[in-house]
Amino acid sequence: MPLAEKIRPKSLSEFAGQQHLVGEGRILRRIIESGKIPNLIFYGAPGTGKTTLANIIAENADMPLRKLNGTSASTADIKQIIAETDTLTGRGGILLYLDEIQYFNKKQQQSLLEFIEDGALTLIAATTENPYFYVYGAILSRSTVFEFKPLTPDEINPAIRRGFELSRVDNVSDEVVNIIAQGTGGDVRKALNAVELCVLTAGSGDITQETALELSQKAAIKYDRQGDAHYDILSAFQKSIRGSDENAALHYLARLLAAGDLPSACRRLLATASEDIGLAFPNAIAIVKACVDSALQLGLPEARLPLAQAVVLLCTSPKSNSAYLAIDKALADVEAGLAGDFPRQLQNKHFDGDDVKNKGQHYLYPHSYPNHYVKQQYLPDEIKDRVYYEFGENKLEQAAKEYRDKIKCD
Repeated sequence: MPLAEKIRPKSLSEFAGQQHLVGEGRILRRIIESGKIPNLIFYGAPGTGKTTLANIIAENADMPLRKLNGTSASTADIKQIIAETDTLTGRGGILLYLDEIQYFNKKQQQSLLEFIEDGALTLIAATTENPYFYVYGAILSRSTVFEFKPLTPDEINPAIRRGFELSRVDNVSDEVVNIIAQGTGGDVRKALNAVELCVLTAGSGDITQETALELSQKAAIKYDRQGDAHYDILSAFQKSIRGSDENAALHYLARLLAAGDLPSACRRLLATASEDIGLAFPNAIAIVKACVDSALQLGLPEARLPLAQAVVLLCTSPKSNSAYLAIDKALADVEAGLAGDFPRQLQNKHFDGDDVKNKGQHYLYPHSYPNHYVKQQYLPDEIKDRVYYEFGENKLEQAAKEYRDKIKCD
């Protein structure tokens, strides 16, 4: 049996972390202590105690516990548990712990609804992904969602100590314990796996800090290119650049690169150069493109150098989202059907029927006029007075506004 299973807490007093949920007086603790368990959804990273707490709830509620995993369970497995609700065992209701519910399709989730509704089943579902995206709406509406957070090193330390004690290793330094706690990213299971490996490799000798560093794995980065962490890091990355915080932006860039996700970092930098710096410093996009091209040609680890240059440049550049706002306004009109016919003078060729009195295209060629400008209608009639672009307050856009105002007034 894995060490993590051997020392799995059996009561709330032994449970580590999640004090915002199960601390004294907190709502989930009060629910558990009442013995009347509603349908629950536990959302959080692996190794944060979701399964452990479900076991404690089942024990406290004195209900038979059945477990399914969304990655392997079938509809037949669901039917087997549902059939049990009609037996003597399930007369008082069955507690179903469904791990990785995000892998259940809509039909599988729907098959639980009737039995959740009448209380034959009490569902505790766990997921590492945002339940509002992955869990069927009818299940969500009948459940309460609780978010589990990664444990702090201080919260993991006691579990690591218990793991060494159970493995009959007494001479473990505080430094070794701290290295394991800090190097496993708030994941208790990963920390205890590291403890097992330390014990196995040390044999009868002492467990050194070097061994702990090597076996606690690279600092656990919660990252999955298809999961929430992927989009959270990218969001934090761009928002830090937008907020002109180069230190935070470099941190999130480092997390992307440590996870090996060079393409996502490059794409987000290119988008940010236009969305958030834009016309306040138009050359930024060209410089960032050169940095991205260099990074992709170099590959990791050298790619970090031009990308860091691009990040610092964007963070310390003036900001403008005027072009971003302008194109979104224009797209909103187009998507709303406000396209209209092209103005007569802008069409490539124009055919005038007999009913047209003022025949001809009547296009005015701007280069033939002073300042290469002449007033004429360019937008379709329905939206001829629309204004999409508003000049930003930065130096470059204000200079462009001054030029525009001048040629229109002369």
